Amino acid sequence: MSESVMCCQQPEIDFVVLDRIIQEEYGGRREAMIMMMQAIQRQYRYLPEEALIYLSQSIGVPLTKIYEVATFYASFSLIPKGKHILHICTGTACHLMGSGGMVEHFAKKLGIEPGGTTPDMKVTLETVNCLGACAMAPVVVLDETYHPQSTVGLINELLDPILAE
Repeated sequence: MSESVMCCQQPEIDFVVLDRIIQEEYGGRREAMIMMMQAIQRQYRYLPEEALIYLSQSIGVPLTKIYEVATFYASFSLIPKGKHILHICTGTACHLMGSGGMVEHFAKKLGIEPGGTTPDMKVTLETVNCLGACAMAPVVVLDETYHPQSTVGLINELLDPILAE
């Protein structure tokens, strides 16, 4: 486990919230397991082990099956993520337009490696192989908002208020 993850306190699991997700939103239906996992991840910004154990017991699906799904889909995370997620595309077009330098800049600025989260849990820096917007390279996504033809200056303007929170 990375140092930035180890330093951070794990969230307290709210079983009332889990019951609302599992029972009220999805009726405890096993076939809705992936949607339940997505809702749990939205709640905690990752899939806490304790929540997955509770999900397994609640819907009668072996924990190994839940982990199989959690590790198969790249959209799921088993490690805590920051409040804000900065994705930088490193696909060919974006790389040719300077995204590699952007990754280096923001890794240094945030004091983390790509894939890491700042110790204060504010920002997670991730690289992605392609965002499907090659004509608008380099593309950066901050909190699900796409920023085409990004520059270090533009992303700094977006990140600085977040870091000052």
